[in-house]
Amino acid sequence: MTHSPTNLSTLFGAQRVASRLDGGVDRRVREDRLDRAIALVFDNQQAIVDATHRDFGSRSSHQTRMGEIYASLESLRHARKHVGVWMKPEKRRVPFPLGLFGARACIEYQPKGVVGILGTWNFPVNTLLAPLAGALAAGNRALIKASELTPATAALVSELVARRFDPSELACVTGGPEVGASFASLPLDHLVFTGSASIGRAVMRAAAENLTPVTLELGGKSPVIVAPDADLEDAAVRIMTAKALNAGQVCLAPDYVFVPTDRVEEFLRHAMAWTTTMFPTPLANPDCTSILDGRHQRRLQSYIEGARSAGADVRQVNPANEDFGMQEGTHKLPFTFVVEPGEDTAVMQEEIFGPILVIKAYRELDECVRYINARPRPLGLYLFSRDAAVQKHVIEHTRSGGMTINDVLAHVAADDLPFGGIGPSGMGHYHGVDGFRQFSHARSVFRQTRLNLQRLSGMVPPYGDAAEKNLGRIIRR
Repeated sequence: MTHSPTNLSTLFGAQRVASRLDGGVDRRVREDRLDRAIALVFDNQQAIVDATHRDFGSRSSHQTRMGEIYASLESLRHARKHVGVWMKPEKRRVPFPLGLFGARACIEYQPKGVVGILGTWNFPVNTLLAPLAGALAAGNRALIKASELTPATAALVSELVARRFDPSELACVTGGPEVGASFASLPLDHLVFTGSASIGRAVMRAAAENLTPVTLELGGKSPVIVAPDADLEDAAVRIMTAKALNAGQVCLAPDYVFVPTDRVEEFLRHAMAWTTTMFPTPLANPDCTSILDGRHQRRLQSYIEGARSAGADVRQVNPANEDFGMQEGTHKLPFTFVVEPGEDTAVMQEEIFGPILVIKAYRELDECVRYINARPRPLGLYLFSRDAAVQKHVIEHTRSGGMTINDVLAHVAADDLPFGGIGPSGMGHYHGVDGFRQFSHARSVFRQTRLNLQRLSGMVPPYGDAAEKNLGRIIRR
């Protein structure tokens, strides 16, 4: 069912009323909602695999199980396991001497109310359910909007949610840009958006009309630095394994790799050999995921042709010499390396989001640091080095949403680490306790002592000598 803006407003209104009647949402209710979300995924694994396969034309079932099913279950199970601890009031100190007389202070983590989640097409299940884990753990009701670019998955998620949740608890809405715009304009208590920076700006503008706080996960061009001391073969294998996930259609996928000048050819040899090992015949290979649609395929082809026509060294991995122009129902591209493209080419200006990897040579490590710092802060940054001094230098002199050392993408799989961007790559975090706190209101609660110490100390009008004496005592450097 495609939802209209009017229907969307009705769903939101029902959740808003229910959330205001909730009061405190106890642990059992939160655990029950998380249990139902876990069952929704676990009991429908094959349906999820089949739906995403239909949407992509060809999507690796193993990658769907890893990126949609396993990753979503891990987030939900982590929240289910820890929600009881996260909910506990957090004690805070009170000013001396109030604590001696019984005053107490704490933070009570309360549900915000109704959380809205706008998912995206590259991981059409996980981009809904990973933030949902924190929203449900925090005791909220939630509206989720599935991407219209993956209609089979959107319809499936909507159906599965309706089976297990009352719409006043959790509802999944579907529809195109008009529904998405109406969704972002609702007076939600928090809004999560995953997608491009251009749409993220529109979402943030719409949310600003209601002063709705936002969490934006926007991606960007994530770099890799291969330090001189790195094991080049290991780095190539790990980088290309990560790049192969979802055919590079991952917000954290590496966009470009810095390699020492004298080792570029060695790195390319290892990277191309490993890609060939993974995909000896990519065109008919069920392990090789398609580009989502023709529009994105043409976009990626234009990046390759633009770089080639500008004089870049373009190398494609097509070991079986397959004809990628003879596809029906799928939009696959061979994995492509673009070596030293010009800075004004589209492949260097735009987030790639596909099976293309740029290789850049460097002579000194600080060239990489300066280059990264001169550009928008990325969602992820990756460093291959066993040298503790190199690791410390890169950590301290760069900024990114997250960072993995000696691997790629690994930090996003650690549910106890916050996930999110910085600056143009996004704002706010979710995953684990950080998601719980993002979707909770941290309410300060101060319980005063029965003694009126302010009055006893003379710190009330009419002020006199006692107030002067006490102020002189407490105001100090």
